[in-house]
Amino acid sequence: MVQLVDGDIKTREVLGWKGVHVLHFMGSSCSQKLRIFLDLKKIPWQSHPIDLPGYENMQPWFLGINPRGLVPVLVDNGAVHIESNDIIQYLEKKFPTPKLIPVGHENEVAALLKHEDDLHLDLRTLSFRFVFALPGPPKPAVALESYAANGTGTVGGAKDHEKDVQIEFWQRAAKEGFTEERARASARKFRDEFEKLDRTLATQPHLMGDDLSVLDIAWFIYEHRLTLAGYPFARLHPHVHAWAEKLRAMPEFAKEVGQLRHSPEQLEAVRRAQAGKTLEAVVGF
Repeated sequence: MVQLVDGDIKTREVLGWKGVHVLHFMGSSCSQKLRIFLDLKKIPWQSHPIDLPGYENMQPWFLGINPRGLVPVLVDNGAVHIESNDIIQYLEKKFPTPKLIPVGHENEVAALLKHEDDLHLDLRTLSFRFVFALPGPPKPAVALESYAANGTGTVGGAKDHEKDVQIEFWQRAAKEGFTEERARASARKFRDEFEKLDRTLATQPHLMGDDLSVLDIAWFIYEHRLTLAGYPFARLHPHVHAWAEKLRAMPEFAKEVGQLRHSPEQLEAVRRAQAGKTLEAVVGF
């Protein structure tokens, strides 16, 4: 679990926050995942929106809370937790009902969530290539300079290299853009994963059997983002498509994805579809 220690935190005001607080962004896939989880668990929480398009996450105040500069962040009675999957597993223990991680499968779910999270930069690549329309580099040099210069640079009291990974990703994107080669490589990874999930969902209603779990939430968010990118789920993975449509009809999921229906990202996805520039058209699925 990624809980920050006192020395990791420079924005000291959060240490006095009482109750459950979440720093998040509406269009962040990891924030969406956590908000669905919170709604399903009916956990009361206080919202602190972070302006990612305005690079608020790369400024000193936020980096003083999460040195990695990522959302969401959980502050639970002054204890700061980062990384969405770790936050979910922490909250599952604290608020055990309704159960979203099957009893006895905690280690298995942790490993599966880690595997899902390993694809996050691939999701980001496809999102910026096919969903978001940004003029110029996705992160300007001045924002990256602030990102590199601020925060403690430690997680758990030890030097943290995750920020280096993030900086390298954005610097490469500024230099090369999100090329067709990178898009194809990322899309192939997701096709392999969703083929496996499709076989699973051919024999059971949810990814871990009869009951909804955190894995359904995590992979639904990927499905939703890739649908915006133009990934042909109905054609390639019909069982995944049917599963996602059922989840989309649940109020906790509908609330989350419905609020983006007329967002710039959604409108841009429609424009790209009309122009033949969707993932399906470019990657060739």
